[in-house]
Parts: sequence; C-alpha cells; structure tokens
Amino acid sequence: MSEDANFEVKGTGDVGQAVDDLMRSFEEFKQTNDARLDDIERGRDDVIADEKLARINRAVDANSRRVDELSLKAVRPQLGVTAARADAGSAVSLQHKAAFDTYVRKGETGKLAELEGKALSVGSNPDGGYLVPPETENAVNMAMKDISPIRAIAGIRQVSGSVYKKPFSISGPGVGWVGEAAARPETTSPTLAELTFPTMELYAMPAATSALLDDAVVNIDEWIAEEVRVAFAQQEGTAFVAGDGINKPKGFLSYPTVANATWTWGNIGTIATGVAGAFAAVDPSDTLIDLVYSVKSGYRAGAHWVMNRSTQAEIRKIKDAQGDYIWQPAASPGDSPSLMGFPVTEAEDMPDIAADSLSIAFGDFKRGYLVVDRVGIRVLRDPYSSKPYVLFYTTKRVGGGVQDFDAIKLLRFGL
Repeated sequence: MSEDANFEVKGTGDVGQAVDDLMRSFEEFKQTNDARLDDIERGRDDVIADEKLARINRAVDANSRRVDELSLKAVRPQLGVTAARADAGSAVSLQHKAAFDTYVRKGETGKLAELEGKALSVGSNPDGGYLVPPETENAVNMAMKDISPIRAIAGIRQVSGSVYKKPFSISGPGVGWVGEAAARPETTSPTLAELTFPTMELYAMPAATSALLDDAVVNIDEWIAEEVRVAFAQQEGTAFVAGDGINKPKGFLSYPTVANATWTWGNIGTIATGVAGAFAAVDPSDTLIDLVYSVKSGYRAGAHWVMNRSTQAEIRKIKDAQGDYIWQPAASPGDSPSLMGFPVTEAEDMPDIAADSLSIAFGDFKRGYLVVDRVGIRVLRDPYSSKPYVLFYTTKRVGGGVQDFDAIKLLRFGL
C-alpha cells in the first residue's frame, strides 16, 4: 500500500472479504513497523511513521472486530425456527411455548402456572416470574457463549440448586512400589477440601410497546432472547474477570496473587515483566515465553491467552528471536488470533497495561475457571411500573470462580 493508503474498514457483509481486509492491513502493519524499527536503530525518530503505524493498528483492530461480528452473525441461532423444529414432537414443550406466549402478550398466567405446577419446575414462583421455554433458554445460553469471552473458554456446570460444591484433594492417597509377595503397608487417606460456587441473580428489563405485543408476526421468544442475551453476556463477562464475589461471580483477577516461584494453592501465580507498566526493552517476548512455560504441560494443550484489545495492539509490535511477529491474525472466519501458537481471547474487561497491572492471563480456563448456571430463566411481566410500556423483568442465576489455581497464570507489568 502507498503512504496515503486508505485504511478505513469497508462496509461489506462478506466474511471472506473481511478476512482478506484483515490480512492486508496486518501485512501493511508489519511493513510499517519494520521500517519504524529500522529508523530507531539508525537513531531517527519519525513522528509521521509513528502516526501511520497507530492508524494502521486501529485498522487491524477494526477489521478484526468486523470479522468477529460477521462470524457471530453467521452462526447466530434462528430462535423462531429452531424452537419449533427442535421439539415439534413434544406436546408438553409446545404447550409451554404457547402458554408462555399468551402470558407475555396478554398477562394470562393460568395455563403457564398449571404446566409448571405439574412439572414441579425448579425456581417456579409466580412472584418471581415464570420459566421461559427450554428452547429459549438454550438459545440465550448458546448466544451468551458466543458473546461472553470467558464463558466461551471456561468450564460450565448446570445445577438445579442455588450453590454448587466441588470437593478437591489437597493431598492424594499414599502410593508406592512393592514386590509381588511383599506385605502391603497401609496407605494414608486423601485430604479433601471443598470449593463453593454460589449462584447470583443476573437481571435485565427489556420494555415492549402494546403494538409489539399485539403483532402476531413478532416471535416473542426471539425478541426476549435478543433483548437480554447481550446485556447478560456483558455483565457476566465483567464479573468473570474482575467480579468481587459479592452478589456476583468472583473473577479470576480478584483472587490473591503470588510470584509463581512461591505459588501455593488458593493463589494465582504471576510472572513479572521486570519493568513498571511495560515490557522489557530488550527481547520483550522472553517474558511471554516465561509465562507460557510457567503453566504445566498438562494445561498448555488447552491454553488460551486472555487480554484486551489495547494490550493486543502492543503485542503486535513484538518479534521473536528469529525476527518473526509473535501475534498472527485469525487464519479463517470464526478462528481466534494466535500468539506464539496459542489462541487469543479478547476480553475488554482485562486491565490496560499500567504499573503493576495484571493485563495478560494465560492457561487452561476450561480446567481453571468454572461457570455455574442454575437451570431456568424467569420472566416477570410488569405492565404497571412504566406505562404505557410493558416491562419484562428477566432473571437468571449465574456463579463462577477459580476451580484449579494451578491452571491459570498472570503477567504482572512490574518488578
């Protein structure tokens, strides 16, 4: 591309074209950054080149974001169609769907209360709303997995109670080698402890007009799912990263941290860059290599990087000892960018690089972090609080926390 090339994102809806635009912008980024590094080595500081690099960097971000959006749109479930097809043979499911539709449109609760009473539904309570049809719940959860970055890579457990308790072994049973005819000494018993994951209430309150509810063409299940899933995903995404555990899940950044050399259970190990608020000036990729190998080999096979877009922009400028860029864009639609061969999960709730910040996480989040979903999403219809609109107080219960403290490591931008 020329010096005055146009780095604006094209308004096409084609995923393949979006990927091509991303690859072209990244190639231009590498060429411009290489020229900038050559100037620095020669003692020249070109402000114009720095501005151009920043502009291209923003274009790479924008193209990457467009690829993600188009990929999500391509796999988004068609709620109104799938729900009808999935359980076409289930009379109970169809009755629930019809009764829920009547409740949402007209406020009639008789049929829905009768169905939930017969089914002894978990969490059924007219004062707290009625359960949405299972198809709608599944569609919301699937969409949230696509939108919520940590949910997409974490372990997920569904429960029917308000708390999930998981035992773990602090010390395993005694074992040893013995001869074929030798006496077997008594072994010690394992020492067990318990992790507790309470589920907290997450809510959204979409509003509808009477005209929308009277329109028979509008699929109410789809409308509710569309309204709440993005709000749910954004709120829980923040909690899974930095939640304090008070009326919300506990994020992995909220646990105690220690230098990885002195790691103990209950803490998350950290690797320091050695520079406050920055990578080391010489061989900055060495710190990232140290972070990768601070994770045991059994966890590295399923490991992900987690960082925000701002941190990715800094990492794009880094090369390895062979002069190759360590960050690479997604090779195909639906894939993640990679860093040193491991996929990158973009979580905007991760902190920007600053003095002593924990801006990069690495590890096997499926084994390290657990998301607990209580079965059931409830909707309470409220036609009174905000006339002439009808509010739908929609709630689900979600918990989360670290379940394996050895599976996740953090990079500390400090000494």
